[in-house]
Amino acid sequence: MTEPEILAQWWGRGNRLVIERFELERGGHWRFIEHSDPGPHGFERRYREIVPLERSVSSFEWDGMPAHVLIQTMTLEPLFDGRTKLVTTALFHIAAERDGMLHLGVEGGTNQSYDALERVLAKLG
Repeated sequence: MTEPEILAQWWGRGNRLVIERFELERGGHWRFIEHSDPGPHGFERRYREIVPLERSVSSFEWDGMPAHVLIQTMTLEPLFDGRTKLVTTALFHIAAERDGMLHLGVEGGTNQSYDALERVLAKLG
């Protein structure tokens, strides 16, 4: 999640991903453009908090729903067998924003990205 070359292999679920900005620091900003069949989709994040190897809190915005910003917390939890569990929580301002993202398929795309991450991690060994 912190190396752009590896991020580009899984975040776009096999679609070409252009990383325009990647500032992994408090107050930092990243912007990705995913190129898929329907066309390009832009995503942005601004970091509020980063605790290396433990947690990040950031805003998240998708160009498909401009000005509908959610707050995302990602926590890494070590498991007893040496694996790591990723817990992601998204806080929307109103239910209609959450419902809009769900209606447009963001949940499925997120799940596909995490499945792709597992495949990339398996290859890295």
